[in-house]
Amino acid sequence: MSLTLDGKVALVTGSGRGIGRSIALKFASQGARVVVNDLDTGPAEEVVAEIRAAGGQAVACAGNVTAPDFAERFIGTAVQHYQGLDIVVNNAGYTWDNVIQKMTDEQWYAMIDCHLTAPFRILRAAYPVIRDLAKADTAAGRRVVRKVVNISSVAGLFGNVGQVNYAAAKAGILGMTQTLAKEWGRMHVTVNAVAYGFIKTRLTGSAADGTTTNIDGREIKVGINPGLMAAMAQSIPLGRGGTPEEAAGAVYLLCLPESDYVSGQTLMCSGGLTGI
Repeated sequence: MSLTLDGKVALVTGSGRGIGRSIALKFASQGARVVVNDLDTGPAEEVVAEIRAAGGQAVACAGNVTAPDFAERFIGTAVQHYQGLDIVVNNAGYTWDNVIQKMTDEQWYAMIDCHLTAPFRILRAAYPVIRDLAKADTAAGRRVVRKVVNISSVAGLFGNVGQVNYAAAKAGILGMTQTLAKEWGRMHVTVNAVAYGFIKTRLTGSAADGTTTNIDGREIKVGINPGLMAAMAQSIPLGRGGTPEEAAGAVYLLCLPESDYVSGQTLMCSGGLTGI
């Protein structure tokens, strides 16, 4: 049986853990050669090892997606190791919540930089590579459809209390998605977004656990208020939060050949939740 992504070169930010890891593993299981990224080297290398142990191909590119030199290094890793670029998934992210009157400029820019500026830089860096590959395909009489999937959120569609920074960034990525769908269609690139609802990861566990994550030396509290978690579960028509594997499936759908004529769209992966 042929693999649906056989030989494709896929880049996934934030793929050392959580949803990103599941996306990387899904892609690799279907034959893609994956560039794995995580803020820390250890998790990225662990996913690479897991993919290789299963017979797949992967290489790590660790680092913060907001670093000024990251985008060129990320795209360069794919070109250096695999001489190609077929799929880009802008997945890396986290939340840093507060109501607007208590939110600092640092909190605001941290979310904009991670969820909006970083994808912009990555796709800007990808453009010349994709352009040259598309020209070569045309000259050889080939029609190759490449894919970009940007990760958004139901917060970007409907807003969410305490997340004016995150919601604004996730709304912005939808505008970027629709714009690039128009700009890049001539190169046979589809550009879509997946808007997640409540997906169960370490970043969406109970805030009562006191879990933190270290971003650029800042210990940021992660998790969701237990009361809010219970209310969300009741409001989801499927009655539960999604798994990282289910979240990865939504991205995979937009990378299949069967979706080659779908572009500029936002797919909600929320268990039927259509508002917050």
